[in-house]
Amino acid sequence: MPDAREPLGGWGIAALVGELAREASRLVRQEIALAKAELAGRVGQLGTGIVLCIAGGFTVFAGGLVLLAAAVLALALVLPPWAAALVVGGVATLAGLAAVLVGRRELAARNLVPHRTLQTLRDDAQWAKEQMR
Repeated sequence: MPDAREPLGGWGIAALVGELAREASRLVRQEIALAKAELAGRVGQLGTGIVLCIAGGFTVFAGGLVLLAAAVLALALVLPPWAAALVVGGVATLAGLAAVLVGRRELAARNLVPHRTLQTLRDDAQWAKEQMR
């Protein structure tokens, strides 16, 4: 049974400091585990963005070469050949740019930030400040 002279309901200062150290250590381990889990999920998203960029680039290049040649030849029936090539090249460039932009958006750094971990760290810091009062 705790002595009435012991502070804080029977917990000595040494016991409180020891408990605080154990809890802080456990909290840090849990935060690291959360960050790892959240970042692992972001890696899949990163892979998706890379695959979209590669697929978009390959599709624009491979299929585009054949279709562009056909489009230039067809358009050259009604326009001068140089104008037909210019129109078809412009349209192909815009289509390729759209694919690259979609892939780039998937690779944006903001998608890789572990938001939940950062929020729990802020919450933990706020809780610690309140406990110190």
